Amino acid sequence: MPQRVLASVAWPYANGPRHIGHVAGFGVPSDVFARYQRMIGNDVLMISGTDEHGTPLLVQAEKEGASVRELADRYNRVIVEELAGLGLSYDLFTRTTTRNHYAVVQDLFRGLHANGYMIKQTTRGAISPSTGRTLPDRYIEGTCPICGATDARGDQCDTCGNQLDPADLIDPRSKINGETPEFVDTEHFMLDLPALADALREWLEARDNWRPNVLKFSLNLLKDIRPRAMTRDIDWGIPVPMEGWQDNNAKKLYVWFDAVVGYLSASIEWAWRSGDPEAWRTWWNDPEAVSYYFMGKDNITFHSQIWPAELLGYVGQGAKGGTAGDLGGQQGNLNLPTAVVSSEFLTMSGSKFSSSKGVVIYVKDFLEEFGPDPLRYFISIAGPETTDTDFTWDEFVRRINGELANEWGNLVNRTVSMAHKNFGVIPEPGELDATDRALLEEAQQAYTTVGNALQACKFKAGISEAMRLAGRANQYIAAMEPWKLAKDESQRERLGTVLYTALQVVSDVNTLLTPYLPFSAQKVFETLGGTGEWAAQPRVEEVTDDSPREPVGAGVPEPGRTYPIITGDYTQQRAVWRRRELEPRTPLSKPKPLFAKLDPELAQTGPAFAPVQ
Repeated sequence: MPQRVLASVAWPYANGPRHIGHVAGFGVPSDVFARYQRMIGNDVLMISGTDEHGTPLLVQAEKEGASVRELADRYNRVIVEELAGLGLSYDLFTRTTTRNHYAVVQDLFRGLHANGYMIKQTTRGAISPSTGRTLPDRYIEGTCPICGATDARGDQCDTCGNQLDPADLIDPRSKINGETPEFVDTEHFMLDLPALADALREWLEARDNWRPNVLKFSLNLLKDIRPRAMTRDIDWGIPVPMEGWQDNNAKKLYVWFDAVVGYLSASIEWAWRSGDPEAWRTWWNDPEAVSYYFMGKDNITFHSQIWPAELLGYVGQGAKGGTAGDLGGQQGNLNLPTAVVSSEFLTMSGSKFSSSKGVVIYVKDFLEEFGPDPLRYFISIAGPETTDTDFTWDEFVRRINGELANEWGNLVNRTVSMAHKNFGVIPEPGELDATDRALLEEAQQAYTTVGNALQACKFKAGISEAMRLAGRANQYIAAMEPWKLAKDESQRERLGTVLYTALQVVSDVNTLLTPYLPFSAQKVFETLGGTGEWAAQPRVEEVTDDSPREPVGAGVPEPGRTYPIITGDYTQQRAVWRRRELEPRTPLSKPKPLFAKLDPELAQTGPAFAPVQ
């Protein structure tokens, strides 16, 4: 029976176009995983959207002389086009400024409050002296009072992993303009994490299949756990759904409280748009369903601590007990993450990608120059899966020319060209010898090897094995020398056998690479005589915000606004995770080069949009 698989993908901030460091963390790995799961027959729901609340958008809107809503609308559309262009196969990519999202977030807050896990406290809030605007935790940096790291943020220190408050920092400074913030008393609702700590620890200690770096970091968070503010002094965000608060436009829910709820609200929106409003429950209430969360390492704490704590508290599983919250008139537990798949940072010349610092290669520019599959290949084979990885144009050119074009593209081209020239069709094989059978068996075994790697989210290992098989096929052709066989009419049957064997392995490698390289996989499928859609691609649709859910409070979105989503029908694609036996006598057409070789000079200069400094 197919398994329900929820692919929850980190929500990119809508404060600018995305750079390749972003999609290396959340984009390509999640899509490779989702495509593989569909190919093995599982029922996948892949969801995300743009994150459009919080101070970063206010700051960027001020820089661009636009209203924050105009800015969010503009970059939501830009990001949708970028991610769709990269082939990310979302069932729904939406946004956090929908009425549905506001209502679901408010439901979660009410449930947590009713169970006693949202408590009021007076805290010290940071204010910008020059603007009077509240500075969120992540916009304050300083020296960590625990380990002494000089680049600790106001919410946590990435060096030692400890949770912090901005007032804890030594020599705090604003990331916006460098000024020293002022601290004032302010009342907020806090998520009572200490009351949920035992339940979190019990759950985390059972995560024996997580990446070691993620699990170690997550367990360390429990050593100094304390209540954490889930509201902010800001006028852009979701109203706090409590009497005396919801109409106060100066108090909103914390952007990180609302963003992680997006995984649930996007699932609910997808179900409603699909015509079955309760369909989301099969991924969220069924204990047999699994959920994988994809992000960069700087977001681990929100997915392994804050979001699980919200889910536990909402259904009353903390120290204070409580009852299961009510979503849409039906109670029930909500599934916690099965796995948190966190990538490290993709850097450029040793620096973390940063738009504000000019260390950036935008996805849009990259796609226009090189297309989607070269970027997907580089991220998969050389990306920051378990360690920080430095992107250089020299390494990109080497990988694309030496591996993608020479090893894989050339294998496809030479094999199909020889078969087309000598037979015009996929040839009828004669009796296979031991060498033929060994290569075909090796290709058959690769489905298990690569599949196991993809199931374990070891994407680099998976694509490396697929490319190793391509190399073995090239070695086979070199050893069999079909160009010599073609000159001897008495060897025609042997020629057909060799080329059939090679073509079958080309088809196998193409299947193994389909989750990674869906665009070129479609071309190879067609080159081998296949018809129809092999690897389905997403589409962009314009929809109306007319959800029946009713949010409350000051500044809720008005109904009737339109916005773009990414969606798609992936159920009819022909790609499946098993050998597609080639049919002899299937017509072949003369192939075209699968990948264009890059100018070697690019390794030293870089392209015009991101030159080597």
